[in-house]
Amino acid sequence: MGIPVESLAGRREFAGRMEARRRAEGGDDYEPEGWCVGSEEFRQELLAQVVAQAGPRHTGPEVTDSAQSKAERIGQEELQRLGWAVQDLEARRKGEPRKVKIAARLRRESTMSLAWIAQRLRMGTPGYVACLLYPKDDENPGTKNKLF
Repeated sequence: MGIPVESLAGRREFAGRMEARRRAEGGDDYEPEGWCVGSEEFRQELLAQVVAQAGPRHTGPEVTDSAQSKAERIGQEELQRLGWAVQDLEARRKGEPRKVKIAARLRRESTMSLAWIAQRLRMGTPGYVACLLYPKDDENPGTKNKLF
């Protein structure tokens, strides 16, 4: 683009040229949807970067999308490992031990809520999932904080 140095001034010049080009091509009515403009493959690459770099204070739709994408990937891995399809989740009991193991992994490795996990794995209410993942001492002695 003929901009000699990567600098704040150079980025501003580049942005101005891109805006002028967009207008020249008749893109005045363009309004991007969401936080990403580009192909789905490009969006997935960006989400992977967000997973690697986002900290606890980061928020926004891209962080939420990234967390959900990671959780979906974990769920797909577990379903493939079990040889299940998504439809099998509905056909199995809400408290199926293999579903509980998937839920435990999702809680360990993602930031998804119990409500999301309950809905996605067809496990009933978030409270029921919590009872399955975190049994009380008086119900199962010796199992405090054990997930399996």
